[in-house]
Amino acid sequence: MKHLMIALALATAPGMALATGPAAVYDMTQELSNKLATEALSVCHGMNRQGVVAVVDRGGNLVSLMRDDNVGPHNTQAAWRKAFTALSTKTPTKQFTRKAQSSPDTVNLNTVNELLLLGGGVPIKYRGQWIGAIGMAGTGGAESDDRCGTEAINKIIGESEQQK
Repeated sequence: MKHLMIALALATAPGMALATGPAAVYDMTQELSNKLATEALSVCHGMNRQGVVAVVDRGGNLVSLMRDDNVGPHNTQAAWRKAFTALSTKTPTKQFTRKAQSSPDTVNLNTVNELLLLGGGVPIKYRGQWIGAIGMAGTGGAESDDRCGTEAINKIIGESEQQK
Protein backbone atom coordinates (compact mmCIF):
# COMPACT_ATOMS: atom_id res chain seq x y z
CA MET A 1 0.00 0.00 0.00
CA LYS A 2 2.82 2.37 0.91
CA HIS A 3 4.52 1.75 -2.47
CA LEU A 4 1.24 2.40 -4.28
CA MET A 5 0.87 5.81 -2.58
CA ILE A 6 4.45 6.79 -3.45
CA ALA A 7 3.97 5.71 -7.07
CA LEU A 8 0.72 7.68 -7.24
CA ALA A 9 2.38 10.80 -5.83
CA LEU A 10 5.27 10.55 -8.28
CA ALA A 11 2.93 9.98 -11.22
CA THR A 12 0.88 13.11 -10.49
CA ALA A 13 3.81 15.37 -9.57
CA PRO A 14 4.66 16.43 -13.15
CA GLY A 15 1.04 17.47 -13.76
CA MET A 16 1.07 19.56 -10.63
CA ALA A 17 4.24 21.35 -11.71
CA LEU A 18 2.59 22.43 -14.98
CA ALA A 19 -0.29 24.01 -13.08
CA THR A 20 2.07 26.40 -11.28
CA GLY A 21 2.67 28.63 -14.29
CA PRO A 22 2.02 32.36 -14.52
CA ALA A 23 -1.41 33.63 -13.55
CA ALA A 24 -3.74 35.41 -15.94
CA VAL A 25 -3.92 38.96 -14.62
CA TYR A 26 -6.26 41.75 -15.67
CA ASP A 27 -5.15 45.35 -15.31
CA MET A 28 -6.37 48.87 -15.93
CA THR A 29 -5.50 49.99 -19.46
CA GLN A 30 -5.11 53.58 -20.60
CA GLU A 31 -8.14 53.20 -22.87
CA LEU A 32 -10.36 51.80 -20.11
CA SER A 33 -9.11 54.39 -17.64
CA ASN A 34 -9.93 57.25 -20.01
CA LYS A 35 -13.42 55.85 -20.65
CA LEU A 36 -14.07 55.62 -16.91
CA ALA A 37 -12.78 59.14 -16.26
CA THR A 38 -14.80 60.63 -19.12
CA GLU A 39 -17.96 58.85 -17.99
CA ALA A 40 -17.49 59.89 -14.35
CA LEU A 41 -17.24 63.55 -15.33
CA SER A 42 -20.24 63.11 -17.64
CA VAL A 43 -22.30 61.79 -14.72
CA CYS A 44 -21.21 64.80 -12.65
CA HIS A 45 -22.10 67.21 -15.43
CA GLY A 46 -25.54 65.58 -15.60
CA MET A 47 -25.93 66.55 -11.94
CA ASN A 48 -24.79 70.13 -12.75
CA ARG A 49 -21.52 69.56 -10.91
CA GLN A 50 -17.85 69.77 -11.78
CA GLY A 51 -14.95 67.84 -10.32
CA VAL A 52 -11.71 65.94 -10.67
CA VAL A 53 -11.44 62.24 -11.43
CA ALA A 54 -8.38 60.03 -10.93
CA VAL A 55 -8.09 56.41 -12.03
CA VAL A 56 -5.35 54.11 -10.70
CA ASP A 57 -4.25 50.66 -11.81
CA ARG A 58 -3.93 47.52 -9.66
CA GLY A 59 -0.61 48.79 -8.26
CA GLY A 60 -2.01 52.19 -7.24
CA ASN A 61 -0.28 54.00 -10.10
CA LEU A 62 -2.11 56.97 -11.60
CA VAL A 63 -3.33 56.11 -15.11
CA SER A 64 -5.76 58.94 -15.86
CA LEU A 65 -6.52 62.30 -14.33
CA MET A 66 -9.17 64.68 -15.66
CA ARG A 67 -10.13 67.99 -14.09
CA ASP A 68 -12.93 70.39 -14.93
CA ASP A 69 -12.16 74.09 -15.18
CA ASN A 70 -12.24 76.13 -11.99
CA VAL A 71 -12.04 73.19 -9.59
CA GLY A 72 -9.82 73.87 -6.58
CA PRO A 73 -6.26 72.54 -6.94
CA HIS A 74 -6.42 70.51 -3.70
CA ASN A 75 -9.06 68.30 -5.33
CA THR A 76 -6.53 66.81 -7.75
CA GLN A 77 -4.53 65.27 -4.92
CA ALA A 78 -7.72 64.30 -3.08
CA ALA A 79 -9.09 62.39 -6.09
CA TRP A 80 -5.85 60.39 -6.44
CA ARG A 81 -5.71 59.63 -2.72
CA LYS A 82 -9.34 58.49 -2.69
CA ALA A 83 -8.66 56.14 -5.61
CA PHE A 84 -5.50 54.85 -3.90
CA THR A 85 -7.38 54.30 -0.62
CA ALA A 86 -10.21 52.44 -2.34
CA LEU A 87 -7.76 50.18 -4.17
CA SER A 88 -5.56 49.63 -1.14
CA THR A 89 -8.46 48.67 1.12
CA LYS A 90 -10.60 47.07 -1.61
CA THR A 91 -13.49 49.02 -0.10
CA PRO A 92 -15.40 52.10 -1.24
CA THR A 93 -13.97 54.98 0.78
CA LYS A 94 -17.41 56.07 1.98
CA GLN A 95 -17.84 52.67 3.64
CA PHE A 96 -14.21 52.46 4.79
CA THR A 97 -14.41 55.87 6.46
CA ARG A 98 -17.45 54.83 8.49
CA LYS A 99 -15.73 51.62 9.60
CA ALA A 100 -12.52 53.44 10.53
CA GLN A 101 -14.34 56.04 12.61
CA SER A 102 -16.41 53.45 14.46
CA SER A 103 -13.52 51.64 16.12
CA PRO A 104 -10.77 52.91 18.42
CA ASP A 105 -8.44 50.38 16.77
CA THR A 106 -8.83 51.90 13.30
CA VAL A 107 -9.52 55.57 13.95
CA ASN A 108 -5.80 56.38 13.49
CA LEU A 109 -5.83 55.18 9.87
CA ASN A 110 -6.16 58.85 8.95
CA THR A 111 -2.49 59.22 9.89
CA VAL A 112 -1.33 56.96 7.03
CA ASN A 113 -0.04 59.46 4.46
CA GLU A 114 -1.61 58.21 1.22
CA LEU A 115 -4.97 57.16 2.69
CA LEU A 116 -7.80 59.68 2.54
CA LEU A 117 -10.82 58.85 4.64
CA LEU A 118 -13.46 60.67 2.60
CA GLY A 119 -16.18 59.26 0.35
CA GLY A 120 -15.60 59.30 -3.39
CA GLY A 121 -13.16 56.42 -3.96
CA VAL A 122 -14.48 53.19 -5.49
CA PRO A 123 -12.42 50.03 -6.17
CA ILE A 124 -12.87 48.35 -9.55
CA LYS A 125 -13.20 44.59 -9.84
CA TYR A 126 -13.19 42.73 -13.16
CA ARG A 127 -13.69 38.97 -13.47
CA GLY A 128 -12.89 38.45 -9.82
CA GLN A 129 -9.72 40.58 -9.79
CA TRP A 130 -9.16 44.06 -8.39
CA ILE A 131 -7.83 45.99 -11.39
CA GLY A 132 -7.82 49.53 -10.04
CA ALA A 133 -9.99 52.24 -8.55
CA ILE A 134 -11.59 55.56 -9.35
CA GLY A 135 -11.51 58.63 -7.13
CA MET A 136 -13.66 61.73 -7.42
CA ALA A 137 -13.26 65.06 -5.64
CA GLY A 138 -14.63 68.57 -5.81
CA THR A 139 -18.17 67.74 -6.88
CA GLY A 140 -19.74 69.20 -3.77
CA GLY A 141 -19.48 66.39 -1.25
CA ALA A 142 -18.82 62.73 -0.61
CA GLU A 143 -22.25 61.60 -1.81
CA SER A 144 -21.93 63.16 -5.26
CA ASP A 145 -18.24 62.17 -5.53
CA ASP A 146 -19.21 58.56 -4.80
CA ARG A 147 -22.17 58.59 -7.17
CA CYS A 148 -20.16 59.90 -10.14
CA GLY A 149 -17.51 57.20 -9.75
CA THR A 150 -19.90 54.34 -9.04
CA GLU A 151 -22.20 55.13 -11.95
CA ALA A 152 -19.22 55.37 -14.33
CA ILE A 153 -17.95 51.94 -13.23
CA ASN A 154 -21.40 50.38 -13.57
CA LYS A 155 -21.85 51.80 -17.07
CA ILE A 156 -18.37 51.02 -18.44
CA ILE A 157 -17.48 47.80 -16.58
CA GLY A 158 -20.99 46.66 -15.69
CA GLU A 159 -22.48 45.76 -12.33
CA SER A 160 -22.39 42.04 -13.11
CA GLU A 161 -18.62 42.10 -13.72
CA GLN A 162 -18.11 43.97 -10.43
CA GLN A 163 -19.96 41.21 -8.55
CA LYS A 164 -17.85 38.31 -9.88
